[in-house]
Amino acid sequence: MSLAEQIDDPLLREERDGHGVLRLTMNRPAQRNALSMDLMAALIEALDQAGEDKDVRVVVIAGAGVGFCPGHDLREMRQDASAEAYARIFDRCSTMMQKIVGLPKPVIAEVHGIATAAGCQLVASCDLAVAAEDARFATSGINVGLFCSTPMVALSRAIGRKAAMEMLLTGDFIDAATAKAWGLVNHVVPREELRTATDALAHKICEKSALAISLGKTAFYRQIEMDLSAAYTYTSEVMTRNMLSHDAPEGIDAFIAKRKPVWRDE
Repeated sequence: MSLAEQIDDPLLREERDGHGVLRLTMNRPAQRNALSMDLMAALIEALDQAGEDKDVRVVVIAGAGVGFCPGHDLREMRQDASAEAYARIFDRCSTMMQKIVGLPKPVIAEVHGIATAAGCQLVASCDLAVAAEDARFATSGINVGLFCSTPMVALSRAIGRKAAMEMLLTGDFIDAATAKAWGLVNHVVPREELRTATDALAHKICEKSALAISLGKTAFYRQIEMDLSAAYTYTSEVMTRNMLSHDAPEGIDAFIAKRKPVWRDE
């Protein structure tokens, strides 16, 4: 692809809606948005920039074309069969998934069509997910002799152990309704309503204090790995910091006065 073509049709499309939502659309429709090294690099860079951009309050990750993401680009993976090449691919993917979790802003996956292997991992790594009724999910590496070990990290933290093991051991697809029942996605809507539903969820979050959300998201992922006593000690400290900010007292005063709060995100 020439430089001019890349500018006109980038691997990752970025769109802002003026309400605080940054939409990142994976744009490899001919490859069903398979995660090439370049696409993962583009996502990492965009997430880094979003983390520093005060105008971005919520990030949406979507896919162009007929589906969300089938996982790694298998043809690219077979171009260099060295241990070093495979390590680079999986290290970059792990970095990308951890960027999503570490981003101080909510990330919503907007899923249609298939989300398999590392594509399913991407959904599981996002804080929230909205799926079209036609969406299907699988950790299908086992079907080609490759256990989805890195997707397992996100999947096993998003859904129950036995459900995760069934997906990992069989490679079978689950439909959107099952994904919702198992906790992999939050909402399932008709395909034609997918973007509207995602935007509505994102806009609802955009109305909240960005500081409170940043503190809360960070605390959520940290405390979940702690034992009960340590989790309560840590989150009590977080709530104290939150109460000493501008926004929490402002929100409480606004609630008492029955007025809309004025957030300063500080």
